[in-house]
Amino acid sequence: MVDVSDKAETVRSATATGKILLSPETVAALRDNAVPKGDVLATARIAGIMAAKKTSELIPLCHPLPITKCTVDLQITDTGVSISATIRVTGKTGVEMEALTSVSVAALTVYDMVKALDKSATITDIRLETKTGGKSGDFSREPV
Repeated sequence: MVDVSDKAETVRSATATGKILLSPETVAALRDNAVPKGDVLATARIAGIMAAKKTSELIPLCHPLPITKCTVDLQITDTGVSISATIRVTGKTGVEMEALTSVSVAALTVYDMVKALDKSATITDIRLETKTGGKSGDFSREPV
């Protein structure tokens, strides 16, 4: 684990995004709230929040952080579900891993809930979009 004891506590945030690609039939089932396992988006949102809080238990050498904000947004699109997670902390290390873990677990939850309907569901494009705070400064992905 990296020694962060000499670092200053600052407000840090990170946003990550990802997608899960689904068949048109599965997208229709999501829109109609007709997935047999229940409310996919609400369940995935809670899973993403829980994952952010448990990141240090999942990723070796990742510092446990007192997260002060976690927002997970899921949007049904014509091709599947877009996921975004924003995490915030006042601490000595960043929250990029928490944001990425949040999106990953939210996507895995969507997959789990629709896999009976769509074996071809594909999780893709999980990436860091922005980070602020800390010694290394801010980062923002260039628009595609």
